[in-house]
Amino acid sequence: MSEKKSEIIQLPVNYSGKIDNSNQKPFVKTFLIESDKKLPAVIICPGGGYEHLSEREGEPVAKKMNALGFHAVVLNYSLAPMEFPAALCDLAEAVVLVRKNADAWNIDADKVIIAGFSAGGHLAASLGCYWRSGILQDLLPYTPDEAKPNFLLLCYPVITSDENYCHESSIRNVLGKNNLDVREFVSIEEHIDSNFPETFVWHTAMDESVPLENTLRLVSALRREGISFECHIFERGCHGLALANAKTAKADGSCQEKECSVWPELFRNWFEKK
Repeated sequence: MSEKKSEIIQLPVNYSGKIDNSNQKPFVKTFLIESDKKLPAVIICPGGGYEHLSEREGEPVAKKMNALGFHAVVLNYSLAPMEFPAALCDLAEAVVLVRKNADAWNIDADKVIIAGFSAGGHLAASLGCYWRSGILQDLLPYTPDEAKPNFLLLCYPVITSDENYCHESSIRNVLGKNNLDVREFVSIEEHIDSNFPETFVWHTAMDESVPLENTLRLVSALRREGISFECHIFERGCHGLALANAKTAKADGSCQEKECSVWPELFRNWFEKK
C-alpha cells in the first residue's frame, strides 16, 4: 500500500482554562495510506518515562502498521514538567481529531486503536480507564464516545504505581510535583472496569526497567472484569525493544530480539478476528 504525505497537526492545550499547560506544544504526525475502503487507525504513544519521547517507538512503528494495513498517527504528548492530567487530555484530543477526520482520511471510526510503549502504554491504558470519567469531561468539550478508544495495543507498559513494581520516574512525571497525593489514581490495575477496551499486550520476562508484574497485574484485572485480551510474554529481551529488529535497534546494535519481533504480526492476527 502506498503512503500519503505525512502531516503535522498541532493539538489544543487550553483544557478549559483549568490546567496551565502553556509550556507544552503537543501535536500529531499522520502516516496515512492510500485505500479504496475505510481502514482501522492506530494512534501511537511512544515511551520515554513522560520526560522524552522515544523516536524508535514512533515513526518506524507507524510505518510497520502501514505495511500491515493500518493508518497510523504518532502522538507527541505533554511531558514533564506538566500539570496532571495534561498528557491524558492530549491523547483524548488525538482520538477526537482522528474521528473528526475519519471520512477525509478513510478511517473506520469504530476501529480506533491506541498503541503505547512503556510510559506511552501507561497513557494508552489511562484513556482506557478514564475515557468516560468526569475528569476528561470537565476539561474537554467532547462526549465520552468521541474520545473512546476501541482497542488497546500495549507494549511493555507501565501499569502500576505500587512502589514494589512501578517505574517510579514515569509515575512522578505524569503526576507532577503537586499531585503525588493522587498516586493511586494512576495505578491502572485498580481502575479497570467493564468499559475498558479489548487489549493486546506483550512484555518480556527479562525487562529490567518496567517489571513484568506490570503486565501481569493488568491481565489479572482484565480477567476479573471479563475484558477480552491477548497477552504474549517473551522469555528474552530488554526494555524498549520497539520493533525488536534492526530497523529500531539502538546505535550500539542492542534492542534486537528475533523472538519478539513477531509482535506486530501477532497483533494483526488478533485484530483481524475483531
